[in-house]
Amino acid sequence: MNTKNQNSKIVLVTGGSRGIGRSIALNAAKRGLGVILTYHSNAGAGEAVAAEINAAGGKAVALKLDSSQVGSFAGFSERVLEVLKQNWNRENLDYLVNNAGIAQRSLIADTTEEIFDELVNVNFKGVFFLTQKLVPLIADGGQIINISSGLARFAFPGVAVYGALKAGIEGLTRYFAKEFASRKIRVNTVAPGAIDTEFGGGKGDEAHRQQIAGMTALGRLGEAEDVGVLVASLLSDDSRFVNAQRIEVGGGIYI
Repeated sequence: MNTKNQNSKIVLVTGGSRGIGRSIALNAAKRGLGVILTYHSNAGAGEAVAAEINAAGGKAVALKLDSSQVGSFAGFSERVLEVLKQNWNRENLDYLVNNAGIAQRSLIADTTEEIFDELVNVNFKGVFFLTQKLVPLIADGGQIINISSGLARFAFPGVAVYGALKAGIEGLTRYFAKEFASRKIRVNTVAPGAIDTEFGGGKGDEAHRQQIAGMTALGRLGEAEDVGVLVASLLSDDSRFVNAQRIEVGGGIYI
C-alpha cells in the first residue's frame, strides 16, 4: 500500500465487503487512506477485506452495519468514534462513501409493499439518516460520495423502485452539498453503469450480458474496479472544486 501523503486521511465505506464497495475500500487504501468499512451479515467477507489492507501495510477496520435499521445508527456512530480513537488517535474522519444498497428484481405489477419498503429503507432512508448521524464526525473540508446508478438516468423493466430511489439520491446529493457548504464539505454522486458484479443478479446469462455490453460505447460491461479507482481518485484534494456533481462510470452506455 502507498502510505505516503495521506496518512491522516480516513474514509468510511458502507457495504465495503464485496463488489464495488470492496474495490473502493482497497483502492482508497492503496492511496494511503485509512479505511473503515462496513458489512451487513457476512463478517468473514468484511474482515477479509480489512485483513487484506492491513497485510499490505495499510490500516483498516471492518464494522457491522444494517443500513435499514435507522435506530442502530446512534450506536454505530459511537462505535466509529471508538475505532477512530483506538486506531488513528482521532475523533473525526475525512470521507464518507454511501455505497451500501440492495437490488430490485420485480416488475411494477409484482412489487409488494414489503419489497418497496425494504428498498426505500436501505437505498434512501438509510443513506439520509446515516449521513445525518455521521456528518458531525466528518472533518471540515471533507467529502461525501453517494453511489447512485445509471438506472437513475435510463429505464429497464424490473427495477422501477430502485431506479427512482437512485434518482432521489442524486437529488439528495445536491441538498446535502447546499446544507453542508458552510463546513466546506463537498457532496458528489458517482453513478455506475452496467457493472459485471453479483449485485442485482449480474454475472448471469451470457446473452443478456453481451446485449448490455453492446449498448455501451466501449463495448464491454464495467468491472467493480472501474468504479473503485474512480471513487478513490475523488477522495483527495485533487477534487477540491468538484461539488454537487453526478459522475457516471458507464463506459458510454446509451449515448
